[in-house]
Amino acid sequence: MERLLRVLADGEFHSGAALGEHLGVSRTAVWKQLKKLAALGIELHSVKGRGYRIPAGLDLLDMAELRAALTPEVAAQLRQVSLVLSTASTSADALQAAQSGERQGCLYLAEQQTAGRGRRGRPWVSPFGRNLYFSLAWTFAGGAAALEGLSLVVGLAVRQGLLDCGVAGLQLKWPNDLLRDGRKLAGILLEMSGDASGLCQVVIGVGVNVTMPAAVAASIDQPWADLSDGAAQLGRNRLLAAILNRLLPLLQRFSATGFAPFRAEWEACSAYAGKPVVLTTPRHRFTGICRGVDASGALLVEGADGVEAFHGGELSVRGGDDS
Repeated sequence: MERLLRVLADGEFHSGAALGEHLGVSRTAVWKQLKKLAALGIELHSVKGRGYRIPAGLDLLDMAELRAALTPEVAAQLRQVSLVLSTASTSADALQAAQSGERQGCLYLAEQQTAGRGRRGRPWVSPFGRNLYFSLAWTFAGGAAALEGLSLVVGLAVRQGLLDCGVAGLQLKWPNDLLRDGRKLAGILLEMSGDASGLCQVVIGVGVNVTMPAAVAASIDQPWADLSDGAAQLGRNRLLAAILNRLLPLLQRFSATGFAPFRAEWEACSAYAGKPVVLTTPRHRFTGICRGVDASGALLVEGADGVEAFHGGELSVRGGDDS
């Protein structure tokens, strides 16, 4: 089916006979493969006498194109890159592989996730071939304490990669969201395994909205943004490579220094700096003024009793519906 998709990705009409000849199969076999495209949520137009096409085409991920856009240093650090058409979750794939010993520098990509996950078990809308969904396995020494601020550094890397591609209006929302003009563009999910006080394996899951179809966007329960106004024209392979070219070097720096050296840069990109905010935890609800983050990446909120540091919770602007 992947070969069929790559033919139809140009958005042009292809007759059943031409597809069968190109793939070396019968027209009946072509028809069966075409039926499977619907199961992936891919829109397919058929016109008698002209054939089949995918409206507007598809910008498929391509291993050769991706590697060509990576810096030599980053390409060398990616020990394994796995690309599938559809999976439940790239992070679940990475976690399963980690149990078999595949950890440092293993990258998992998918054109579609059927059970993509955000924070606190929320679903991550993952239509086929439109956005970026990837998970990277990385190993850190020093236990869970050494991971403080990691999600913030990943956010910085994603932002830097998109800035390299000319994307403007990017801000960071503590602890793991990237906003564009105040709306959610990307999310980060970290999952840890291993020794809580020694060697830790972390799966870094990232989702970036590139060209979100209107039909699936209706299921998103918060303001969202994508890159369809320009940067998407660069192609998903180039966008992904730009993010990875920033992410892997920052992970190496973070491993050596922790979050503290990144603090000033992160605060300069903060969406809520100096604003009245609400932080909701499973037990409490705090209101105050956002005062940035401390050297460990904890959120600083100034309330009636002074400035307090928080390591978890849901942040929103006071009086708004952002969450």
